[in-house]
Formats: sequence, structure tokens, C-alpha cells
Amino acid sequence: MAAEGGGKETNDIKTQFTTREGVYKLLTLSEYSRPNRVPFNSQGSNPVKVSFVNVNDQSGNGDRICFNVGRELYFYIYKGVRKAADLSKPIDKRIYKGTQPTCHDFNPLTATAESVSLLVGFSAGQVQLIDPIKKETSKLFNEERLIDKSRVTCVRWVPGSESLFLVAHSSGSMYLYNVENTCGTTAPHYQLLKQGENYAVHTCKSKSARNPLLRWTIGEGALNEFAFSPDGKFLACASQDGFLRVFGFDAAELHGTMKSYFGGLLCVCWSPDGRYIVSGGEDDLVTVWSFLDCRVIARGHGHKSWVSVVAFDHCTTSVDDGDPPSEFSGSDEDFHEQIHFAAGRDRANSSQSRLSKRNSTDSRPVSVTYRFGSVGQDTQLCLWDLTEDILFPHLPLSRARTHTNVMSATSPPTTGQTITTVSITTTTNSSGTNGNDNVSNSSSSGNPPNSLPGTLPRSNSLPQSANPAGGSTTNSHTGSSSSSSTT
Repeated sequence: MAAEGGGKETNDIKTQFTTREGVYKLLTLSEYSRPNRVPFNSQGSNPVKVSFVNVNDQSGNGDRICFNVGRELYFYIYKGVRKAADLSKPIDKRIYKGTQPTCHDFNPLTATAESVSLLVGFSAGQVQLIDPIKKETSKLFNEERLIDKSRVTCVRWVPGSESLFLVAHSSGSMYLYNVENTCGTTAPHYQLLKQGENYAVHTCKSKSARNPLLRWTIGEGALNEFAFSPDGKFLACASQDGFLRVFGFDAAELHGTMKSYFGGLLCVCWSPDGRYIVSGGEDDLVTVWSFLDCRVIARGHGHKSWVSVVAFDHCTTSVDDGDPPSEFSGSDEDFHEQIHFAAGRDRANSSQSRLSKRNSTDSRPVSVTYRFGSVGQDTQLCLWDLTEDILFPHLPLSRARTHTNVMSATSPPTTGQTITTVSITTTTNSSGTNGNDNVSNSSSSGNPPNSLPGTLPRSNSLPQSANPAGGSTTNSHTGSSSSSSTT
């Protein structure tokens, strides 16, 4: 339930809410679940994960969706938000015994209307490569669990590759596989390739090509999720030890780190232009980290429980050169045509971008907005607008040198830069991937204690004698620095 002023809660279920680009409405047609619903059992059940792919079908309906529910894996034609899904006719359905699917990922490079490559990770540590269109099982990796016996937490194809993929486990290790190679009949032996602060990379010692090609050991505890940057050159890892670590993938070098306020990090996502990384976890916060500056930009208060998923909205993330915003009305196609979307793929090497126009002599203002969403175990979906006043605060230099706002460990802050947010409470039902929404809109700081969502305060970047919780660092390759992660 979304809370109102004064801490009073309401049971009113709203079906729409308004944002700067238009109106969002609850559409029950876009609901996907197992065909015959059964009562949800949270005991031993893995979270529902969803993967999408476009197969470039000439019929114009090339989107496909895959999701797991318990021991079952479903593959459907995705008809969008305006057409009802026929749940009784999945393209493919698989039921597993002895293990459960935990994550999956399509290879967009090889996807066609006749064939798709889908990786599926399992709770017992195996990884399966299947084709749900041809209904074939191509290969099973780590079948004997000689490589890793722990649960698969995340699996991703390496961007730009048709054969390489990464697999993360709850053991804290991550492995690079090649679909063309087989796994050995004995446990692999490793040789150290590179080592750094709280991470190591090993190669597999073998006379013939075999999997895994590499083993990454990162931090302490489970490696909960990783994500490639939009250009595929960097890898962001969210670990149970509370650290976000960003690596240059090819060189296996640490670019920077960030510490959660407390507890483990559970999810991570890059902005479409690769400039910012958002993470969420057991501190009930969403944290925005600057890739270029290697520091925390802001922390968002809105959830009452652990944050499970974060994702940027590619359509509403924009850089506007001062032109008046257009009003949205009409179909989905009209909406996408009116959205300004700027995604700079070469943000690591570019010294001049559209964002730098804010410092130019052009009198027109540059409006910068990033939109991302977060889902928590409190069943709430929160939408966040990360705007220019948060990304580029204008503080007097003398004040910036002498003042630091430190967030108390016993109570959340009530002041700071404000982020416009919309919170939606979702009622979980019968293991489906959708539910009823209760919507509230807030755009002011200083909300009542139980009000959702709260503010997204700005973080200072003043050098400190010690690196506090939430601080960020860079290694010697990118310049030595430390920053206080304050709100």
C-alpha cells in the first residue's frame, strides 16, 4: 500500500499515474504467468526472472518472452501491452526435476524466427543451452558440478559474441565459457592470471581447449548479479559483501568500487549512455554511482525492504537541448516517436558530449533526465527521475571545501536534493509476472516518516582520511582517490 500524508495508509487501488511524458495506465492484457495458476509457495521458490529477445519476424510480431516459475520455464510470443496473451499456447514449456531454473539470457546476435539460443542457469550449478523454437537441448555445462556446486545467480552472453558467455555463482566465483568447448571429466586446475584488491582471475590449465576458459573470484560471499556496460567494455558486479566493483572486461582490471550503506548488493544496472550505474540491495536504498568520477552521486529512499531489481528506462532517459517538451497523446508508436533519447556509446573515450553543453556559451539550457525503476521485496515498484540538479549541483566552492553532510546510521536523512518519484505497490498473485497497482506521486523532500517515495539526496565527494561505508575508490590505473559517500 502506498502511504499518504501523516503516515495514514490507503487501500484505494489506482489504475494510472501521470509523469512528465504522459500517463501510465495499468493494462491487464499484458499479464504472463503459468497457464493454470496454483497458490504461490514462497518456500524454496526462486524469484521470477524475465528475458526478452526480438527475432526479426517478417510478420511484425518478433518479440519473444521467457520467464521461470518454480521448476517450470515458459517461452511465449510477446504481444505487447495492448493485446491479450494466450497463456494456453506457449511456444515451449519445460519442467525440470531435481533442480530449478534461476536465471536465463538470450543471444540477440543469433536470434532468428527459426532459432534462438537461450542460456538457463540452475539452482544446482548447471547451465543449459537450449533452443525453445526448435525445442532442442544443445549442451549442458557443469553437468557433473565439477566446476562449481553452488547456485547460478546470473548468466549473460558476452556482448558481440556468438559463443562466449559468463556465469556467476553464489560461491562468489564467475566463469567464462565457450559453447564450442566441452567440460572436462575431472575438476579443472587453475593458474593465476591476474590478482588485485579482493579479486583474482585464473586460467584453466589444460592441454586441450575446455571449459571454463577463465575463473573470476570476486569479493567475499555470493556474486548476486553482474551487468555489461552498453559498449560491452566494462563489467559491473554486485556482491553480497556490499561492494559494487567495476572491471575493464578484456584487461580484467578494476576500474572502481562502491560500498553499500550496509548489507549486500543484490542488483545492478547501467544507464543507456554508460555514465551511471544504479544498484540496490539489503540497505533498502537505490544508489547512483558515477562511472566517470568513480563516486556516489545519490542514494534514494523509497523502499521498506530489500531492493531486488533496478532498471533504466531507455525511452524516457533524455538529453534535451532546451527545446520545449512535447505533450504525449496517442499510441505506443506515437509515444516512441516523440521521445528524445540520447545514448552515447563511446562515453569512456569521448571528451565532448551533449552533456558538456551546459558549460558552453550557448544560452539555451540543457535538460538532463535519467529515468529508472526499482522493485523491492516490499512488493513496491518505484520510478525515479535523476535530473540535472542532482547530477550537477551548484555549490559555492568555499562551502564545498568545508562542509560535508553525513548520513546517520540510525535514521535516514530528511534533507538533500529531491528526485521526483512514483511508487507503485504490487500485490503478488499466483506466481504471475503482474498484479494490481496502487499509485502515489511525490516530488518533495521532507515527506512524512512513512511517506513513499522519499528523497534522493546528493552525495558529496570530499576527500576523507578514511573511506567510510558507501565510499568509492579507484585503483592506481585510473588515479588514486577516495570520496565520502554522504547524503
